[in-house]
Amino acid sequence: MANNSSGGGGGGGQGGGGGGGGQGDLIDRVLKIKRCAAVVKGGRRFSFAALVVVGDGKGRVGYGYGKANEVPPSVAKAQKGANRAMINVPLLNGTIPHVVSGRYGAAHVLLMPASPGTGIIAGQAVRAVCEAVGIQDILTKSFRSNNPVVLIKATFDALSQLRTREDVERLRGVKLS
Repeated sequence: MANNSSGGGGGGGQGGGGGGGGQGDLIDRVLKIKRCAAVVKGGRRFSFAALVVVGDGKGRVGYGYGKANEVPPSVAKAQKGANRAMINVPLLNGTIPHVVSGRYGAAHVLLMPASPGTGIIAGQAVRAVCEAVGIQDILTKSFRSNNPVVLIKATFDALSQLRTREDVERLRGVKLS
């Protein structure tokens, strides 16, 4: 697992764990940098794709996927897309309010609240999202896919389904005991 603090990415296409280089108080993590080669008359032409997660650590998080001919513009495009696609996530004492499952393509992600002191029990992609949103204690399990792009999309599907007790009471029009 590459954990270099420069957002440049290590060998084998693994993205770095760059943090804190974003705008204001936003946490940004470069999760994956992919290199694609197109064979042309003069040789190979490379293009790069970057996957970035951005969050404020207080319940807002977004992800972006950017492509360009160089690494820095692809990361910048991904950060711009992540800032545009921010969602609000309800948090309850440093964890999530209830068990939730998200799906995207072949990926399934199960998120479970945990007691204080547990920490973030997750793989690299889901951990990045949880850290960016500000979750401190959570149990997660991913099924059927280890592709970071679809795992992040499945995690966002799960996080978008979260509701607080007050939201449920308001939506149903009843008082929960």
